[in-house]
Amino acid sequence: MATMTDPEGGTFRPSMLLYDSRYRSATIQIVALIGFLLLIGWLVNNTVQNLADLGKSVGFGFLGERAGYDINQRLLEYSSNDSHLRASLLGLLNTLLVAVAGCALATIVGVVVGVLRLSSNWLVARIMTVYVEMFRNVPVLLWIVLSMAILIETLPPPSAYRGDEPAANMIVGESIALTNRGIYVPEPLFGRMDEDGGFVSWRHGLGDVSLFGDASLRFDVSLDLIAILATLVAGLLVSGLIRKRADRIQNATGLRPRTWYWRWGVVLIPLVLLLWVLGFYLGKPALQGFNFQGGTHLRNSFIALWLALSFYTAAFIAEIVRGGILAISHGQTEAAAALGLRQRRIMSLVVLPQALRVIIPPLISQYLNLTKNSSLAIAVGYMDLTGTLMGITLNQSGRELETVLLTMLIYLLISLSISGAMNIYNNSVKLKER
Repeated sequence: MATMTDPEGGTFRPSMLLYDSRYRSATIQIVALIGFLLLIGWLVNNTVQNLADLGKSVGFGFLGERAGYDINQRLLEYSSNDSHLRASLLGLLNTLLVAVAGCALATIVGVVVGVLRLSSNWLVARIMTVYVEMFRNVPVLLWIVLSMAILIETLPPPSAYRGDEPAANMIVGESIALTNRGIYVPEPLFGRMDEDGGFVSWRHGLGDVSLFGDASLRFDVSLDLIAILATLVAGLLVSGLIRKRADRIQNATGLRPRTWYWRWGVVLIPLVLLLWVLGFYLGKPALQGFNFQGGTHLRNSFIALWLALSFYTAAFIAEIVRGGILAISHGQTEAAAALGLRQRRIMSLVVLPQALRVIIPPLISQYLNLTKNSSLAIAVGYMDLTGTLMGITLNQSGRELETVLLTMLIYLLISLSISGAMNIYNNSVKLKER
């Protein structure tokens, strides 16, 4: 049987770009790339020409103009006299806050529900099934609106806390107030004793350092917070060294020394001492007039969005976890049980670590979906990136092309960052050949 082969060597001819398999694939790819670039060039040129016909030019100078609107939930200092760039930065931080908090809560709830769906208890398994099917088959926007309505309609107004027997009591030692305007929780403060023996708060300026000279990007970082984080990181590193030493002893002798009190001690004791030196205390909210003052105000819009996105995404994560657990051979469970491990320890030490290799890849998609679904925050008035840059800033400046492109770029960078971080973790837990 004869086979056709491409001739080796010889003089190059243009026809070889199509008929010679050594060049054909490269030729097709180059032609496709040129066609794609021509299409992009035509779209850009057509857009610029249409904007010129309308008397518009492409530019981002509007970001330096006065915003003129307020942002109710914010992590940095802001006023309506700040620029659109500053407002967009606050919106971006609000988006990241919801994304990080939502991914954390969704992961915890999803793992618990996924494990309980496999419970041998019929009632527990059926309840978890109802939860999963109910949340994942109803649009997330409806859950967001429903959560907002529940918070507004069921919680009492701040005035209900007046009197000797208020309609609704504050919880956790009179430190957290649940109202239909939001939840007021204690805020961490640092202080020192003044001459009269009272505390002077350090939250407004003392012990802070400003980053970035631009007023639009100004960011005050507390030196107290930096010291706390440095102490915590150092304690965790020392705790990791203690664990590695215990691993070496176990590998050498077969006996693992008890180190939990050392590991907790090197983390907590220095941290507690530092907080005492810095004068750490909690500023509790107090009713003044018709509303609470002091503490940290978590608005209903943030809470509703956070809970709705978390429980909605947790339903999908639960199915991912359940599928990952079922992918592990039942022989692994039987072998662990034969060694005398209890069911809870089998799940935490044998099944889940192996199931992570199956769970992590689809889990990345759910984190990305939660982050992008946070753009529905405008439905409950939460000022995220979509509400600031894509909402009020767009309407005031009329720069729809620039705001849309900038918002798309920001979401793209956030998504790529999440994917990169999760892929690094995925590579750390995958099987390694030796």
